Amino acid sequence: MQKLLLKNIKTLVSVYENAPQKLSGKEMSELPCIENAWLACDDGLIADYGSMEDFPGITDWKELEVIDCSGKIVMPGFVDSHTHIVYAGNREQEFVDRINGLTYEEIFNRGGGILNSADKLRNTTEDDLFEQSKQRLKEIISQGTVAVEIKSGYGLNVESELKMLRVIRRLKELNWIDVKATFLGAHAVPNEFKGNKKGYIDLIINEMLPAISKEKLADYIDVFCEKGYFEADETKRILEAGKNHGLTPRVHAEQLSHNNGIKTAVESGSISVDHLEFCSDEDITLLKSSNTMPTILPGAAFFLNLQLPPARKMIDAGLAVAFASDYNPGSSPSGNMKLMMSMACIQYKLTPEEAISAVTLNTAYAMGLQNELGTITPGKKASLIITKEINSYGFLPYAFGSDLIDSVILKGKIWK
Repeated sequence: MQKLLLKNIKTLVSVYENAPQKLSGKEMSELPCIENAWLACDDGLIADYGSMEDFPGITDWKELEVIDCSGKIVMPGFVDSHTHIVYAGNREQEFVDRINGLTYEEIFNRGGGILNSADKLRNTTEDDLFEQSKQRLKEIISQGTVAVEIKSGYGLNVESELKMLRVIRRLKELNWIDVKATFLGAHAVPNEFKGNKKGYIDLIINEMLPAISKEKLADYIDVFCEKGYFEADETKRILEAGKNHGLTPRVHAEQLSHNNGIKTAVESGSISVDHLEFCSDEDITLLKSSNTMPTILPGAAFFLNLQLPPARKMIDAGLAVAFASDYNPGSSPSGNMKLMMSMACIQYKLTPEEAISAVTLNTAYAMGLQNELGTITPGKKASLIITKEINSYGFLPYAFGSDLIDSVILKGKIWK
């Protein structure tokens, strides 16, 4: 069994003997820490921790690996609860098109956007898709991500959606980090069903879902609830069909307009509802009475130059809020969760404490992993970040362009 001791830690961040399921409102700014600390990990789990002043010494551990963390911060690894990292190629031409004045909707209407990614993916083999996606997985781990949710949704037919979900399963089987799979067949209506959205929804419900269920390829079902994509009633129908196959709902909502996506998500019992640029005061009230985690995706709002979701208002109203990367080729080509923390602080006015809560425990809740990750708590997985020598954890979002991660610990082992 692997035994690991981190000693002389400058600050051990987010320490809970008994961790809450999520952090809401003012709780997000209350970040318990231990200065000059030690942390012991055994068999991939957090075993114990404390102050170096009270360090008991560990004499009965054999084959103990020791890391001196003098001047360094140790904190829970990032949990990224919304990504699309299984994709083929890129969409950099659309980036240029937007600079030249085209909107996201205009690009989509002429066959770009999600449909562009679908065309590329359908013409990419499963093995090639796996190799491309594996490199992105390595990238986000090196940046401190220790668990990730990955969506399908660039296939948009039975064969290609299954191909994406099989690639996600292969990434999970690498056993590097925790991976959850989401079926997002309702991402857009493919060209072959243009003018026949009902026919495509029938395909999702009657063919895609049974095939996915048979192979046990997904944990969640998601829908892009948006004008021009899927309306609220269509979203609800698809989510209910997914629930009948044992999939937990989550929803893309209120990104480009207000389309009652949050209301639909709450009514469907979604674990999370994501984007939220057009979240209203009524939506905030609805979320407060639910168990659905509102999740902000700052990379997409930044990259598409959208109005910002009201994250500050949500937290001030007492809501729990999560921040994830939305790593994808069209609207957020980055999975760097430290950068998402910086955006949370700079653009959305979160404190560093709130930002850390938003990208660790609250995103873990949005993946059903709050009992395994997200805080420094005995019995949770020892999946951690060791920073370089820095003054405080506030330096992480402050130095938005700097690589400040010295080591990533995955289940008690140093990631190499």
